[in-house]
Amino acid sequence: MLRCFSFLTGRSPRKKSLGMTNHLPPTSSSDESHANAEKRISEILNNEQTGLGSNVLSFASLEGVSVRDGHAHVTLATSRDNVSRMEPIRPQVEAEIARIPGLTGATISLTAHRATTPPPANAPAPAAGGGHRPFNLGGKRQNASSRHAPETLLPGVKAVVAVASGKGGVGKSTTAVNLAAGLAKLGVRTGLLDADIYGPSLPRMLGRNTRPEVIEGRIIPIEAWGLKSMSIGYLVDEHQAMIWRGPMVMGALTQFLGEVDWGDLDVLVIDMPPGTGDAQLTLAQKLGAKMAKGGAVIVSTPQDIALLDARRGVSMFERMETPILGVVENMSYFCCPNCNHRTELFGHGGAREEAERLGVPFLGEIPLLADIRASGDQGTPIILSAPDSEAARAYTALATTIAEALSHSDEKASS
Repeated sequence: MLRCFSFLTGRSPRKKSLGMTNHLPPTSSSDESHANAEKRISEILNNEQTGLGSNVLSFASLEGVSVRDGHAHVTLATSRDNVSRMEPIRPQVEAEIARIPGLTGATISLTAHRATTPPPANAPAPAAGGGHRPFNLGGKRQNASSRHAPETLLPGVKAVVAVASGKGGVGKSTTAVNLAAGLAKLGVRTGLLDADIYGPSLPRMLGRNTRPEVIEGRIIPIEAWGLKSMSIGYLVDEHQAMIWRGPMVMGALTQFLGEVDWGDLDVLVIDMPPGTGDAQLTLAQKLGAKMAKGGAVIVSTPQDIALLDARRGVSMFERMETPILGVVENMSYFCCPNCNHRTELFGHGGAREEAERLGVPFLGEIPLLADIRASGDQGTPIILSAPDSEAARAYTALATTIAEALSHSDEKASS
């Protein structure tokens, strides 16, 4: 049974928590247990937290609590500048809430709202493109916000290549990592951005777990295998779920574009989140000019269900006027490591046929091999760890094709 409790806005956090039981009809012991749990949650949030020096409700307001099957879901609203204060203590607060009798677990979700208090009459106008900034990087906020305007993003980056898929689980991130490593190996100055906020995989696949430095409000990207990289996975614990709403995700992506010191790059490869949602639209809109000089690589498996979603991905980028560099058929076939017998587990040739039907280039077939999985888990792209392997040859061919396309685009722009 799901019980949701909402709170009126405009009150102090403490008043919200104290007034919540008034909305509950005391009709059953179950209702009373939910009310008691909610009261205890409010008390925990009002207690001083170790390592914080204050209570959670001193900088966040309790928006709602729901309890389902013994698991409490707590929603807190805070300013975008205070999100970084909550993240380090979130696990200990969740653990304390989970110890409430009758509960078996707890999850805290954060949402950030813009301030509604009008600025003073003599205050300067806010800079364009401010938005949510989940990471407090220091420095002056207005200066940081001015770097979020689309025309000022990625000033030293010539082109952007988005590696996308219509659905998850098709090997998009593996393709993005090996493509970026292959481009760097060819001498192309390359950066790699993990735009999948909810499921970051770059740190593990690149074998890096270093927290990036912040110098004068600018994030210094992590260098690995000849390329510069950035992922939210570098900033949070590997096991921590990013329980953020859309505006926070968009704010993080905007910070990665405007507040990371990418320097001069020939191309920034972006590992896109799966699907055709807010993140894809935001990146395509903000980076339209850069993506026009690069384009989109669509990754799919041969099976029909994946190809249906790949079509949607192609359609979205076409509507955003982003060039389609082509379609990659991943997991195209499986080769037995013992006898080299080839098995087409998901069918074969579907992506090639779909590319022909859509009138876009077909970029090649990537086999399904245990070595690809192992290299990703070990943190070394297979294009580097086993350069003579069948998979590495396929990724090298892909990187060569994309490098040639970027070169032609650069020549066209300069002519």
